[in-house]
Amino acid sequence: MKTKSTATPTHPSPLRVAAFRRFLAANLVSASGTAMAPLALAYAVIGEGGGAGSLGAVLAVNTVPTIAFLLLGGVLADRLSRSRILFWGNLLAALAQGTLAALVAGGWATTATIAACGFASGVATAFVAPAAQGVVAQLVPAEQLQRANALLRLPTNAVRVLAPVAGGLIVGFSGASWALAWDALTFAAAALLIRGLRLDAPVGVGSALADLRAGWSGFWSRTWLWTYTAAGCAVVAGWLAGFQLLGPVVAAEHYGGARAWGLVQGAFACGLLAGTVVCLRWHPYRLLAVAVVASSALSLPLAAMGFGLALPWVLLGALLAGVGLDVGIVSWSTAFQQHVPEGELGRMGAINGVGERLAVPLGYLVAGVASGGGSDRGVLVGGAGVVLGASVVNLGVRDVYRVNRGARVFHGTPKEPS
Repeated sequence: MKTKSTATPTHPSPLRVAAFRRFLAANLVSASGTAMAPLALAYAVIGEGGGAGSLGAVLAVNTVPTIAFLLLGGVLADRLSRSRILFWGNLLAALAQGTLAALVAGGWATTATIAACGFASGVATAFVAPAAQGVVAQLVPAEQLQRANALLRLPTNAVRVLAPVAGGLIVGFSGASWALAWDALTFAAAALLIRGLRLDAPVGVGSALADLRAGWSGFWSRTWLWTYTAAGCAVVAGWLAGFQLLGPVVAAEHYGGARAWGLVQGAFACGLLAGTVVCLRWHPYRLLAVAVVASSALSLPLAAMGFGLALPWVLLGALLAGVGLDVGIVSWSTAFQQHVPEGELGRMGAINGVGERLAVPLGYLVAGVASGGGSDRGVLVGGAGVVLGASVVNLGVRDVYRVNRGARVFHGTPKEPS
């Protein structure tokens, strides 16, 4: 039996937990396919004669069901076995990507059929995301949560560097259908791995609608949670609008084009990996405050490009942004899992996820309108200001400094792992 240590705190590895190793393996397998999917999807649309408009429609159809069904996914994640939800969600994603691969390989793919498969994948994501957030807290004790979250980030960040290159080679030599088929296979393999977890369902009371109302009430009763979600919405909007939308445009105009932008993306990916290593070794006490400060580093590459600094400064900013983002995500996940009761993790995570996902179209829309009426560099500086300003405002919330490293919360009261 594990006992609470009275000496210097230690952080044993969650890799000693067999169920966590299985969950980690499932994440590693699925990540290798997911990282290739965007490139394969883009070339599948292009291959059937579509352009930017068709690709935009496909991406929108993929995103809409995720937002629409995320709250339902959160409710179910607090009522049913999370491992079973993950199993069926991964199986649905495998079916959707497998169908798409077959359509592309047979020459039958159209924008409509690609969008339909994307819709099914979006539904799967809506149910998988809240369940996955709660599974970690069921697999490992509280003192191992940060390392567990960091280890789960490690394969995702590693494939961000390697998988796009591998995906490009597969698409270039064999066609988009093979990369999509690999994505489907990885989802199926992940489903089989997760099937072996067989986690118990959280104790649910009342109707699903009553659970949703209780979840909404619980979300608003936690000031640190809704203020972090609101600030996160602004940060995500500023970051995506600046880095993802305008970054390539500014790189083409002022930094030499695709080669320079590839270096920036590579620096960001390396920063993510470095951030994971930091989280494996550094265990800060003020988890939520660290998450807020670390995420503010996303302003650095936006400011560097906006103020016209030389490429090495942009690369440094992207590297530090990657480190900050990963430290922020791991710190936030750990704080969230420790300070939200286990039976509410699905609903709280879903509400937080809806807020941040709504920032994606909002950020793109605002950036598009703003760049049309002014310079792209000015919008980048504005995006950096939004990221930094939202972080500063969030740091002014007193409850941010109360969500610190500690015991996991069960039904509103702290409980040390036994």
